[in-house]
Amino acid sequence: MATVAGTISERRSAPDVLSGTPRAHAVDRWIYVFMAAFFLAIVLAGFIPDSLMKIAMVKAGERPPFPPILHVHAVLMGSFLLLFLTQTVLMATGRGDLHRRLGPVAMVLAPALVVVGFILIPTNYHLLWEASQSADPAKAARAAGAVNVWDNITLLQIQIGVLFSLFLIIALRAREVDAGMHKRMMILAVAMPLPAGIDRIPWLAHSMPASPLSPELYTLLAVSPMFVWDVVRNRHVHRAYWIWLGFVVPTAIAINVVWDAPWWHAFVRRLMGV
Repeated sequence: MATVAGTISERRSAPDVLSGTPRAHAVDRWIYVFMAAFFLAIVLAGFIPDSLMKIAMVKAGERPPFPPILHVHAVLMGSFLLLFLTQTVLMATGRGDLHRRLGPVAMVLAPALVVVGFILIPTNYHLLWEASQSADPAKAARAAGAVNVWDNITLLQIQIGVLFSLFLIIALRAREVDAGMHKRMMILAVAMPLPAGIDRIPWLAHSMPASPLSPELYTLLAVSPMFVWDVVRNRHVHRAYWIWLGFVVPTAIAINVVWDAPWWHAFVRRLMGV
């Protein structure tokens, strides 16, 4: 029994080393840098034009100023994504020592990001609700429609907050014993908030707000480069993907079932105290 336990321990703590050509080894190192840079590009492609548009609307008096918590969220998310990219570059260039020293920074940023994100949900909701009570009938009608949409978006925000946290915990717990699980699960965790950027990219086809199908499919597409390389390289699906899909698929199905249900709209409004 002791021998079996020792063998399992040794297997789990073995580094994620693969055989093959130098070119394959280069892709093994840099695929994670590519994914981190790709995710950052998606976020920027969505949020830069959207933010510029909303800033113009604030200046024109067409919407209220951004709440302070939104600025905090933006700084935390930007810092986290830049740190994430830095960490992948450090590992690709053989600076594992510095990668480990920077690890505690991520352990501070990630929980702060989750907490601020859950504070932001009701903050944005109440801003829309207050606008829907405006004396201006046109503004009130637009805001009331936005409240209905936001009821549904709350489903996605809850899924993102919970699964982002869960996958980060799995990734961090694996960092000392399973390098393959750690690096893949970090990528898959960071993929969870991507719909916030994807939904803001104007030239993409979207099913929103009628259906959450497009952000779900685009998220799968976003992680596909790493997944395809993994399958081609290893000839099997790494268990990190099974864990990820084991949580993402059931929650996505539940979101699609609940989406725009009258009882959900009523529940969210009670939850938000409006």
